[in-house]
Amino acid sequence: GSDSAALTFNFPDKLLFSKKKLMEVKPSKPDSNETYENFVYCKTYLVDGKLKSWSGKSSDVFSNIYTRNKDGEIKPTLLGSIPDMETEPALEALDSAVAAFNRGKGKWPTMRVGERIKCLEKFADKMKNYREEVVNLLMWEISKNKSDSYKEFDRTVDYIYDTIEAYKEIDRKSAKFEKQSGIYAHIRRGPLGVILCLGPYNYPLNETFCLLIPAIIMGNTAVFKPAKHGVLLITPLLKAFKESFPPGVVNILFGRGRKIASPIMKTGKIDVLALIGHSSSAVALQDLHPNKNRLRLVLGLEAKNPGIVLPDADLDLTIKECISGTLSYNGQRCTALKILFVHESIVDEFNKKFAIAVDNLKYGLPWEKDAFLTPLPEPHKANYMQDLIHDAIKKGAKIINKKGGTLSHNYLYPAILYPVSTDMNIYHEEQFGPVIPIMSYKDIDEPLNVMAASEYGQQVSLFGNDVSKIGPLVDILANLVCRVNLNSACQRGPDVYPFTGRKNSAVSTLSVHDALRSFSIRTFVAAKDNPKNNEIIGSLLNSKDSNFINTEYIL
Repeated sequence: GSDSAALTFNFPDKLLFSKKKLMEVKPSKPDSNETYENFVYCKTYLVDGKLKSWSGKSSDVFSNIYTRNKDGEIKPTLLGSIPDMETEPALEALDSAVAAFNRGKGKWPTMRVGERIKCLEKFADKMKNYREEVVNLLMWEISKNKSDSYKEFDRTVDYIYDTIEAYKEIDRKSAKFEKQSGIYAHIRRGPLGVILCLGPYNYPLNETFCLLIPAIIMGNTAVFKPAKHGVLLITPLLKAFKESFPPGVVNILFGRGRKIASPIMKTGKIDVLALIGHSSSAVALQDLHPNKNRLRLVLGLEAKNPGIVLPDADLDLTIKECISGTLSYNGQRCTALKILFVHESIVDEFNKKFAIAVDNLKYGLPWEKDAFLTPLPEPHKANYMQDLIHDAIKKGAKIINKKGGTLSHNYLYPAILYPVSTDMNIYHEEQFGPVIPIMSYKDIDEPLNVMAASEYGQQVSLFGNDVSKIGPLVDILANLVCRVNLNSACQRGPDVYPFTGRKNSAVSTLSVHDALRSFSIRTFVAAKDNPKNNEIIGSLLNSKDSNFINTEYIL
């Protein structure tokens, strides 16, 4: 496949799958939601601690996995429907969150840390009951393979428990009084207010909860809207949210962002915008807020993470890691390797071995054993990938793997493009899919200059063995990105490590430890050291009249 003629329809045997197996484990019914004939029709939303019935317009939810419909046509598979909400319920949910926070006077923000932790533990325990349902919906809604779907669910549950432990540690360190210059201080971390939480489709459970969970455990209240894809998998959890938290702490809406998020932001009542997605969406929402100076941002945005292959790299290890980095979940990760720079002395050998390795990857449906490559969940994504390939070929690149660019209704087999030049769209755009651009370089300053000029600065993968070369490079790369991976693919985890980025790639840091700080602010009680104040503080500690002033040690 060295030209665009290779871009033809294929994989017909992979398009069809019996609708009878749509849900291998049939979900139990959340309140007022209908789950029958293997479809999920969501007719409720969560506001003010109530699962409210929705009687307005609904939107059908389709899987980009094709099946034969009743008329015998091969079409995207209907999975169910969700409410298509407008401004009125959005503002209703916002008012609920605002009332629950109540300018910091609400039950949730003033609750003892231990009580908030019990609520999170209760939710995590209930969430585990829906593991099979959520995993099956991950496979059908966003075509995530089975093993990765289970990993996403289990990792999310672990994240909740890890966040609880991290919060306990923060609280233990705060359970004391400090004294400087004759003034006692009792310093804790307090909530910021009302959070608007918007998650991504590629990790609709894990990355969304990496925003939502630390936000609420710190005492904030939230309005949460699931992503466009990966939305039905939230419906089994509605009841768990309702039963675990006080009214108004978590409010869950369904619909399009412009109908829900936009009117919410215009009110100016949102204190924190927590979003994982594209910078254009983040900027547009910020611009709607009338008081941008006090709007806190917690953003995970796009990236163009490079892989740099030095002349002495172990090619077998490098290719293994580059496969993982470029094509895990079909490259639909912000942490994916989206461009490879390979030294000219080894580029031919690298390309040959890499092309063979990519062509040996198994394509299949998400539940098939060892399926690594799966359909793309976005209906028009394959055509966008094809446009990037056509543009690159027109400007001098070739597809160097035999299967590269083979197109079906819902998938484009990974295409390795070489040589890539700066005038190609694939050089500049975050492809977020299975197209892999490769550039050769002679001098290491070439990829370094590309990174320095880039609008993004999340991570880099550096492959090589010569310490005398790696050492100085690490010193430079650490100032261009926020994570340098040695002989390893870029990734987010482990979740205890900082996850952030420079420039347009992130605002704030998301990790178990740092996210708690991103969604809170240091606040403290101060008192001059004198007998009267000391008596009052002692009485407060003994009386337990204040949830803030206490030195309890949470085990």
